[in-house]
Amino acid sequence: MPEGFKLDTPRVADGAAIWRIARDSRTLDLNSSYSYLLWCRDFAATSVVARDAAGEPAAFVTGYRRPEHPETLVVWQVAVDDAHRGRGLAAALLDGLTARAVRDWGVRHVETTVTPHNDASNRLFASFAERHGVPLRREVLFDAELFPGQGHEPEVLHLIGPFALPPGPGH
Repeated sequence: MPEGFKLDTPRVADGAAIWRIARDSRTLDLNSSYSYLLWCRDFAATSVVARDAAGEPAAFVTGYRRPEHPETLVVWQVAVDDAHRGRGLAAALLDGLTARAVRDWGVRHVETTVTPHNDASNRLFASFAERHGVPLRREVLFDAELFPGQGHEPEVLHLIGPFALPPGPGH
């Protein structure tokens, strides 16, 4: 984790800050503020925040384990506050969350979707797979025509893994 930041589990009280960070990213599909509050309540164990020296969220990763494939961690959103970009927070959060998921729940794969023109996220997940020495495969999950309205790019599924499980009981 970059100096001056702490990896932590999100709390309901963080929902508004996480919503603001997502809104200000200008690249994420913004969910309702209510959904971020629920995310911090119901999916806190599979999500992570980076707290600055004042204890405020500076970046976040939201995720969940796929109900029918619990060995797969789905990364829903990754965002870093404008003031803290360029410090490696997104990579540190992704690494920390994945390490915990592999160690504690036996997660073997990470999935996420990224639109073709989201260069920062495409680089983040390519470097993540490379850093961990695991394969990265891409395929379109949702074609643009599936989205209501106009102008949504296709969502490309990034399939990352398998990650090696640590030795120990149950693994």
